[in-house]
Amino acid sequence: MAADGISVQKLNGDFNAPFINAENMQNNMKVINYSRTLMSIVGGIIAGILGFTGLTGFIFYFVVMAVTSVGLAAKAKFSIHSYFEGWNRVLLDGFLAGLMSFVLFWTFAYDIVHIF
Repeated sequence: MAADGISVQKLNGDFNAPFINAENMQNNMKVINYSRTLMSIVGGIIAGILGFTGLTGFIFYFVVMAVTSVGLAAKAKFSIHSYFEGWNRVLLDGFLAGLMSFVLFWTFAYDIVHIF
């Protein structure tokens, strides 16, 4: 992840005000989107190879996204507000876009391994 999205800057010697670096925050959001997309693709391929169908595959997607969220929070040393605007960004951003990638690669891997 990039440098802190939020840093504290001293103003007039005794007053601390949060300073948000928009460029770092935007880079951190890109990292979340790339991570979710990559994990969705890998999770879809694994679900297809393991032969998950129906609801089992979607439950597997939620597990993969939960592991990804925990991994992102661990990478930020669980100091989410130093890198992102809030927990909502880490937990939910890119969730639906990742679902479409997951389904695409899930069905592709399932077809290759179990049908052809």
